[in-house]
Order: sequence, then structure tokens, then C-alpha cells
Amino acid sequence: MPLQEEFEVQGAFLFRWRSYLPLVFLVLGLGTMALFPMDLPLWLVIIALCIGLLGQLLRVLAVGYAAPNTSGRNTSEGQIADSLNTQGLYGMVRHPLYVGNFLMWFSVCLLVGSFWFSLCFIAAFWLYYERIMYTEEQFLRRKFGDIYLDWAQKTPAFFPRHLRWSAPKHRFSWKRVLKKEKNGLFALLLLFWLFLYVQASLLAEKWLNPFNGWAYAALATALWYLVLKWMKYQTSWLKE
Repeated sequence: MPLQEEFEVQGAFLFRWRSYLPLVFLVLGLGTMALFPMDLPLWLVIIALCIGLLGQLLRVLAVGYAAPNTSGRNTSEGQIADSLNTQGLYGMVRHPLYVGNFLMWFSVCLLVGSFWFSLCFIAAFWLYYERIMYTEEQFLRRKFGDIYLDWAQKTPAFFPRHLRWSAPKHRFSWKRVLKKEKNGLFALLLLFWLFLYVQASLLAEKWLNPFNGWAYAALATALWYLVLKWMKYQTSWLKE
């Protein structure tokens, strides 16, 4: 199979299973912590949290301003694009959702306290998502032709050249955000609690009381997630 087609096939496979990548990262991160426990300074935890929240904010802005049936957490449906997003965050980078993903996962990665683990994570993320981005762009190029090529020529894939905000065509939709991003903050705070709790227990050489501020924050967002999940399937409030 030619390399171009092989990249596209690999990207389609990785796109379909991309939601399970954090499980591998979780196991490797906890394993590294068990081998090399670190006493993390408070400033590093605060910086990590800010990076994670920034990643969630980017996802919220990308999804909230996106045209219907374009950006989201779809997996089984494959590639979906009824139109091409080119304004807002999509006027800065072609893949703002994946920039958000990287920042959220990297924030948890910092809690491992290992420079080499962080470096390996960056390399693995790039190799994994490079194939996915390639497959998505091949799909968009075939569907939108010159419109896509003109946009791609002036818009970088991942690292922005500028931070100028262009007004999106569509109004911001909180309903779309609540439907598609309802688990993001819960997952972030749950992982912060897990990594910080395991790290502290390893340093103390015993299992500590798991109920702390991080645990209660994760529980609050878990309740919020369950409420939104119920509303999505049992009410019409989140329908656009």
C-alpha cells in the first residue's frame, strides 16, 4: 500500500479509538510515579491546573462556535463535516480541539513530576495525532476542494502564527457545549485527584484518606455530568 494511503488508513483507525488513548497514558503515568515518586511543589500543581483549564476552554470555544455536525467527540460515525469551520479558533489553527486535548493531557502529565515522561508524552501525542490530522485533512480536501486549500494555506495546523480572533459565522451554542463537553472538566479533576492522591500516598508510604478538596471537586463535576447525561436522553432541553 502506498505510504499516503497507509497514513490515511492508520489515521482512520486511530481516530476511531482515540478516546481510549488516555487509558494507556494513565497506566504509564501511574507506573512512572510508582518508580519515581516526587514531592510536587504547589506552584507546579497550580500551573498544571491552569494549563488543563485552558485546554478545556479551547475545546469549549471550538465546539460552541462551530457549525452543526462538524466538531465534537464523535467516534463511531467517523469523519463528519457538513461545512468548513474557518473563523474563531479555526482562524488561528486548523485543529483547535486537538490543541485543547494536548493541553488537558499535558497538564496531568506534569503531575507525574518526570521531565522524561513529559517528553515521551509529547512525542507520542504528536505521532498519534499526526495520522489523525492527516486523515481528517484528506477528507476535508476531497469534500471542499479549493475552499479548504485556501484556508489551509494561510492557517497552521497546530501552532498558531497569531492570536487574532475572527468573528465566527454562528452564534455561541451553550447547548452544544453541554452535550459534547459535559465530561471534560470531570475527567480533568478526577485525574488530578487520582495522580495527586497516589503521589502523596507513595511519599507517605501508606494509603492516605482519599477524601480531600480534589475529591470533592471531582465528585461535584461527576454529579454535574450525570445530570447533563440524564437531560440529554430524558428531556428536550439540550436539543438545538
